[in-house]
Amino acid sequence: MPNRRLVKVLLAALLLSAALTLAQDHGPVTVRPAAAGQQQGHEDPVTPVLLALAIILGAAKIGGELFERIGQPAVLGELIAGVILGNIILLNPGWTFFEPLRAERITEHWAIVLDAIARVGVILLLFEVGLESTVGEMRKVGVSSFLVALIGVIAPFFLGYIVSSLFVKEVPPSILQLSPAFDINNIHIFIGAILCATSVGISARVLKDLGKIRMPESKIILGAAVIDDVLGLMILAVVGGIVVAAEGGGQVSLGNILQIILVSMGFLVCSLFAGLTFVPKALNALARFRTQGMMIVSAILFCFLFSWLANLAGLAAIIGAFAAGLILEEVHFTRFGEKCSLHEMLNPVTTLFVPVFFVLMGIQVRLETFSHGSVLG
Repeated sequence: MPNRRLVKVLLAALLLSAALTLAQDHGPVTVRPAAAGQQQGHEDPVTPVLLALAIILGAAKIGGELFERIGQPAVLGELIAGVILGNIILLNPGWTFFEPLRAERITEHWAIVLDAIARVGVILLLFEVGLESTVGEMRKVGVSSFLVALIGVIAPFFLGYIVSSLFVKEVPPSILQLSPAFDINNIHIFIGAILCATSVGISARVLKDLGKIRMPESKIILGAAVIDDVLGLMILAVVGGIVVAAEGGGQVSLGNILQIILVSMGFLVCSLFAGLTFVPKALNALARFRTQGMMIVSAILFCFLFSWLANLAGLAAIIGAFAAGLILEEVHFTRFGEKCSLHEMLNPVTTLFVPVFFVLMGIQVRLETFSHGSVLG
C-alpha cells in the first residue's frame, strides 16, 4: 500500500512537470483589442488563473503528502513546494510563468486575482481556527496568553537590538543624505521592532495539521499570537514614528500613536461585545431564510465583515477573521436546520483556498538573494 501511494505521488509530480512545461510554452495571457478587420481571438483572460491554480494545488498536495509521510505538518510541504515553483527559474530561465507573483508590486491582472485568492484563504483559515474555540475558553487562558505574548515581544526586540548593534556599525549613506544627524540606535530599535512580528496563520495551520488545535496549550499559543500581533502593531507604530521623525528632524506624533492603540483595543472590545449581543440576534433573523446554503453564507458573511472592520481599525484582516470565529458558536446555527455542521460545510472551502496562500508565500521567496555577500554577512 505505501508503494502504491508513492507511485501516485510520483505520477502527480510528472503531471505537475507537464503543467509547468505548458505554462512555459504559453505564458500569461494578455488580452488585446482586435485590430480593424481582424477577428477577435478566443483567448480567455481567466485561463492563466486556472493554470496557476492547477499547478499550485497539485504542488501543495504533493508537498503535503511527502512531508506527512515523514511525520511533519503538511504546511511545510506546501511552503517548500512554493519555494521550488518560485525558484525553478534558476534551473531553467525559460520558466517565467510565476514571475509576476514574485514582483515587489503585483501588476499582472491574473496574478492580482491569485494573490487575492491566497489572502481569502488565510482569512478563512483563521476563521476556521477561531471556530474551534469560544470566547469563554480564550478568557480562561487570557492571563497565560498575555504573558506568553509579552515575552514573545520583549525577547525578540532586545535580541534584535543587540544583534543589530553587533553587525551594523554605521548609518547607511542613503539615510545620511536625508538626515545627516540620524542616530544609529534608531536602526537597532527598528530591527528589534521588526522581529516582534509573528505569523498567526502559520501557528494556526501547524496546530491544525498536527491535530492539536483543541488542546489548552494550543489556545494559549493562538491567544498569544493574536495579542502579539496587536502589541507588535503598537511597537511598530511607536518605532516607525521615531524613525520618521528622526529622518525629518521632527518630533514623534504621540497623538497618532495613541490613536492606533485606542482603535486597536476598541475593535477587540467591540468585537466581543457584538458577539454577546448583536450576532446571535442577526443569525436568528438570517435563519428564517429558506434559501439553500444560508448557514455557510451567513458564517462567511460575518467572517469577511469582521476582517474588513479589523483592517479599518489598523489591524490585520486575519485578526478580524479569528475574532469572528470566536464569536460564532455552533449553538448559534441550530435554527438553520442543516444536516451538516458548520465545520463540515467550511472544510471543503478551506481545503481549496488555504493551500494557495502557503504555496504563494513560498513562491515569493527569492533564493538568489542568498548569493549576495551582504545578506550572508
